[in-house]
Amino acid sequence: MYEFTKIERLDPTVRPTNERIENFKEIYEIYTPEEASAQASRCIQCGNPYCSSLGCPLSNNIPQWLKFIADKDLNLAFNISNETSPFPEILGRICPQDRLCEGACTLNEGYGAITIGAIEVSITENGFKKGLRPQFAEKMTGKKVAIIGSGPAGLSAATFLLRAGIKPVVYERADEAGGLLIYGIPEFKLEKEAVHRRIQFLLEAGMELHLNTEVGKDISFEEIYAKHDAVFIGIGATEGKVLDYQGYNTDNIYMAVPFLTNIQKKLLEMPYDKKYNVKDKRVMVIGGGDTAMDCVRTSIREGASSVRCVYRRDEANMPGSRKEVKNAKEEGVEFIFMTSPNRFLADKNGKVYGMEFKKMELRMPTEGNGRADIIEIPNSEHVIEADVIILALGFNNAKLAFLRENGIETNKFGAIIVDEKYRTTKPRVYAGGDGVRGADLVVNAALDGRQAALTIIEDLLLNK
Repeated sequence: MYEFTKIERLDPTVRPTNERIENFKEIYEIYTPEEASAQASRCIQCGNPYCSSLGCPLSNNIPQWLKFIADKDLNLAFNISNETSPFPEILGRICPQDRLCEGACTLNEGYGAITIGAIEVSITENGFKKGLRPQFAEKMTGKKVAIIGSGPAGLSAATFLLRAGIKPVVYERADEAGGLLIYGIPEFKLEKEAVHRRIQFLLEAGMELHLNTEVGKDISFEEIYAKHDAVFIGIGATEGKVLDYQGYNTDNIYMAVPFLTNIQKKLLEMPYDKKYNVKDKRVMVIGGGDTAMDCVRTSIREGASSVRCVYRRDEANMPGSRKEVKNAKEEGVEFIFMTSPNRFLADKNGKVYGMEFKKMELRMPTEGNGRADIIEIPNSEHVIEADVIILALGFNNAKLAFLRENGIETNKFGAIIVDEKYRTTKPRVYAGGDGVRGADLVVNAALDGRQAALTIIEDLLLNK
């Protein structure tokens, strides 16, 4: 360890831009065991490791598995990495490490943070190659917990329940398990084999999975509640925010998630809506988060003639990962900052051909702290034309009837209300993820699934 003065931070090899935009394969190579060991040896083993205590929502034992992989003990590093995280090889790929663990690394100033995410991926992927597998209880308790939704929160809850010998029974309305891990995150960031593999581990350990099963439609919540010892709700926040402008429902204005979902279905050779075609078209994406980056980078790979991303603040204030913005620029996306949409523009037949925008400026609050306000610049209206406009403005919670009908209270935004232990207002019902938080990071959904599972284990097995 302590090799940071001798060994520089070395990010994983990234495939050349001209090669990567031709397909949806992941753009980063996985560290070899030797590369992971060398990069991990840079860790200074802080007495108070900020990467874990402040940076990682899961409080992963990062310095510990860095030490063991530096010492080339893959087995122990694998077990420690998988102990607190339900799927480290997935989170290592998609977490915004620059804002989390790596952003909190002591070496950030002057030396470059430890490449925690890339090492995390390498440990588990190389462990799988060696035959290592996640561990689950050998004997089941006879308890069953229904899980509504198979996204990150649901799969995380299932993982930790299985470790305690509790059978998860998952109800998923889509035709594939995984939620946004399958349909919301493009392959160039997360190849789907990694998700399918984790789901297969859970099935082999005893998870029961019901696809194409929407609660409140294909099966009642009351039936689920009666058949199981507890219920965990991990439904996510899936309603895309819209612009309340006339002309929204035209064929060339897409919401981000349906666009990403249908492109992914096409890649998986499943039935998809051919409306979502951007080949040889001028694409404009409105928004500045990671979903917007997914849309622009997907459009590039789908053969758009040009791709622009329009955001109302400056680049420094973009909520998305810095790495994703950098990748998008390299792949040919044009960014237009300090520009806010005003209204759609349509021809005489009602077909939208662009938008009118206003230029904005930032103004710091009078108190001098907090996020800068955005102010319209008078008489700055201008037009940007496009053949396709994709709205990536964030997500709202869906207001589901079965929640209200069963005494599961929500707040004014439609998010499920839980206590500090993830219990809802209905006995034996727990919830977590975006359905509680609103749209948030995958790692936070994984945290909620884990912590809710621990509460369920406590309630079902320890407080009998």
